[in-house]
Amino acid sequence: MRTKIVAGNWKMHKNAEETEDLLNDLIDKLPNDVEARVIVAPTFVNLSSAVEHLQFTNIGVAAQNMHQSEAGAFTGEISADMLKSIGVNIVILGHSERRAYFHETDALLAEKVNTALKHELEVIFCFGEELKDRQSEQHFNLVENQLKDALFHLEAKDWKNIILAYEPVWAIGTGETASPEQAQEMHKFIRETIASKFGADVADNVSILYGGSVKPENAKEIFSKPDVDGGLIGGAALKAVDFSAIVAGV
Repeated sequence: MRTKIVAGNWKMHKNAEETEDLLNDLIDKLPNDVEARVIVAPTFVNLSSAVEHLQFTNIGVAAQNMHQSEAGAFTGEISADMLKSIGVNIVILGHSERRAYFHETDALLAEKVNTALKHELEVIFCFGEELKDRQSEQHFNLVENQLKDALFHLEAKDWKNIILAYEPVWAIGTGETASPEQAQEMHKFIRETIASKFGADVADNVSILYGGSVKPENAKEIFSKPDVDGGLIGGAALKAVDFSAIVAGV
């Protein structure tokens, strides 16, 4: 059975004190009986304290990015070994904002995935189409190419450390809305695409998260779809009451 996962990407929010406050609120408010795996991704400067703060809880800690190189003259960058050394074992790669603002390509992301897996990091791999791709009906082709270019060089055994996160960029902060049916349609396509290369066993066991503006009001309906295994949550992850309600919707 696939693992249900709800991951909160805090992006560039929350200083040290605010991070501690939010973590305390999450510990207090998260449902005790939820079956979903819960992950939070604070900023780099607060990762170590988050790991320490959550060490006796069931909440995992992820980094929002990492460099593809082992070490070197890359000012401002963070390596896989640095993450592992502070107890971080999960990393988000390929987020739509990294692609858009920092021009990360699928070729680069393939290198990052390789480095992460080499260091036994679990990867939450993000991908998805923009509005122009959806309007031109190229969304399936684009998603297929993103998967093939960044992940299809892997071996079947590597997929035990891969979590997929589909981001319909066109439905995030644009006023457009993706329906639960559209989410299911794409998630089903993603699973079929994985199966075509790696077989049904790999495809049936990989968790595919939805990253398109999940909120407490729509979480339960979206998560009820057969190929949606949870969510990668942005803004709603910054409020414990909202994030807890989303987790409860799994």
